Amino acid sequence: MNEQAAVTDRRDKGVGWPDVGLAFLAALILYGVGIAIIRSVPDDRSELAGIVQYGVSGLAPLGAFAAVLWLRVKDPRALGLRRVTGKWVLLSIGAGIVVILLNILVTIVVISLTGPPSNLQADYQAAASGGALSLITAIAVGAVLTPVGEEFLFRGVLATSLNRYGPWIAVLGSSAVFALAHGINYILPVAFVVGVVAALLLRRTGSVWPGVIVHATNNGYSVIVPAILGVAS
Repeated sequence: MNEQAAVTDRRDKGVGWPDVGLAFLAALILYGVGIAIIRSVPDDRSELAGIVQYGVSGLAPLGAFAAVLWLRVKDPRALGLRRVTGKWVLLSIGAGIVVILLNILVTIVVISLTGPPSNLQADYQAAASGGALSLITAIAVGAVLTPVGEEFLFRGVLATSLNRYGPWIAVLGSSAVFALAHGINYILPVAFVVGVVAALLLRRTGSVWPGVIVHATNNGYSVIVPAILGVAS
């Protein structure tokens, strides 16, 4: 075990199941409020619905993380809020590009095995292709806020807590929960790949920020490509 991992393990002992329980209880409540808001959006405003969904995906886990930080842990470093060097920023961007390629491959394999799925991201795609302002908002919320919120919860709280059981449980366990949170559909394996890479980077650096960068790179691709395809069509 290297020095960084040892430091991370000592810090992880301060994050446990009560913190995870509080985080996911708060997340469920906030997601519930968010779903009610999403359902209030008129059916003919799919671009607005997409942006609101992105917002809920980011704000609900971010609020849950804030509850743990405020009520339980206190020290943000214990939840992975630690600075990283420029080297890790560049490596994380590269890892994000690799994740995009892997996810394209995974999606092709899943579709070839199960057939064309229903479009679960129609509202997201509408937000991305709904004009310049809608696209900018979708990028800000979907490719920045959502990755921050989800990484803070699933890596900063969950993976950090699971680190006490060893790297495999921390990486695979947190990634499986993260994937299942996206539903049993073709997005699940894509989310699992993102989760594994983000959790490995957390394990290596002790920081959630490399995972946020990977996640943001992947989500940015998911937001921008529909906009390009919309213009091309």
